[in-house]
Amino acid sequence: QVQLVESGGGLVQAGDSLRLSCAASGRRFSMNAMGWFRQAPGKAREFVANINWSGSRTDYADSVKVRFTISRDNAKGTVYLQMNSLKPEDTAVYYCAAHDKGWNLTPQSGEYDVWGQGTQVTVSS
Repeated sequence: QVQLVESGGGLVQAGDSLRLSCAASGRRFSMNAMGWFRQAPGKAREFVANINWSGSRTDYADSVKVRFTISRDNAKGTVYLQMNSLKPEDTAVYYCAAHDKGWNLTPQSGEYDVWGQGTQVTVSS
């Protein structure tokens, strides 16, 4: 099974950029589809972006399309979330998640069976 550790969060101003990283350990990382989710205070966890096992397909929530880019480096066991033009409404804890149906780009959090501990992103206005 894969274990996940996120990093790269922080406090930034509106319009700034951040890159989140999710380091995976475990032999099956390259076979997993990966996703990024976020949860703001008082709100439900929501889908942000996902990527298939090879990196050839991606999907995004409408709220982050154009601004965010998900990518992965299977040789390094890492998935990234490049976040540009950040807005205060992007403030949340960001979670990396994995599931072993590597071809399946599902936005449903219940389909992901491995989660990281989360990293806080705060965007000030």
